[in-house]
Amino acid sequence: MSDNSLLYRIALSNLAGVGDINARKLIHHLGGAEAVFREPYRNLVKIPGIGSKIAGHITSSSTLERAAREISFIEKHGIGVSYFQDDDYPSRLRECPDSPILIYYKGKLFSHPDKVLSIVGTRNATSRGKEICDSIISSLASAHAGMVIVSGLAYGIDIVAHKSALKNNIPTIGIMAHGFGTLYPQVHTRVAREMLRDGALMTDFLSDEPPDRNNFLKRNRIIAGISDATLVIESGLRGGAMVTADIAVSYSRDVLAVPGFPGEKYSEGCNLLIKSNKASLVEKAEDVEYFLGWEKAEASPTQPLLFNDLSPLEQDIMNLLSQHIQLTADSIGELLDTPVQRLSSALLSLQFSGHLRSLPGNIYRVRI
Repeated sequence: MSDNSLLYRIALSNLAGVGDINARKLIHHLGGAEAVFREPYRNLVKIPGIGSKIAGHITSSSTLERAAREISFIEKHGIGVSYFQDDDYPSRLRECPDSPILIYYKGKLFSHPDKVLSIVGTRNATSRGKEICDSIISSLASAHAGMVIVSGLAYGIDIVAHKSALKNNIPTIGIMAHGFGTLYPQVHTRVAREMLRDGALMTDFLSDEPPDRNNFLKRNRIIAGISDATLVIESGLRGGAMVTADIAVSYSRDVLAVPGFPGEKYSEGCNLLIKSNKASLVEKAEDVEYFLGWEKAEASPTQPLLFNDLSPLEQDIMNLLSQHIQLTADSIGELLDTPVQRLSSALLSLQFSGHLRSLPGNIYRVRI
């Protein structure tokens, strides 16, 4: 990617008054991020949803100047950048209509991981909540080596999830509500550094963005969108965990919740999610495996699978999934460079013949 391309992508991703959905519309309408900034003001104001104020931001020199400063920062600090049209952009996140058009990261990007579980909950976690979180992650770790744990690096359940993943040698991703110019809370700096060995830190905020309250709500869409499911362990009726659960529901992703005793403040949210059929009741790791279809592998994932009754495309799909255990339909299409229409027919045929199993979130895995 040229510096020019990155300059315009950064500028577009942080235009005042333009969110990720409208940014995509502008890209589609004009042909690319750079084209947006080369379009004359008189034409911009005619685009639906772009008034004089937003057009003014686009044509202002300060917008590109801030993007240029960001490029200097990420080059100095070794920060990676992934654009929503790049091949390495996280595949599950790409499926969400309001996912960031640009993400910044340190560590590994995890473009097509086998299994991803987001874990969220109250910052005032009880000893019971911490024990349940650690127990579930520890049990899953022993049977699902390809798993990645995602959380928000916050106090309470978040940091317990990250620490437990580290303890069990599972990669873990921390989604930050601010830019890389700071780390909040600072007390978690050591854990964050340890996470970078096999995991990642990720954000869609510029380096100078502070951890403002609204930023925490915005970052929750990444936590919900980058994973197969969101597990809520202890939450009140309001708060970030409940917001993340609602976003996951809107993405048609699975939501799981650990129940608590009636009347307990930090069980009310989980109990409500279960009562309202937004979440499945989870008490242990086996429940997570059951609801997500995370069966223990019964065959070597690297051993090619040979079937005489399959078409060449169907055989390619089976061989690919034998290597990755499970993938989304979009990921299969990207890796095989196959149009969605042709791929859909082959996937459906493999389900009918009993070779593949379809899981929530448009995910497929081999049925051994």
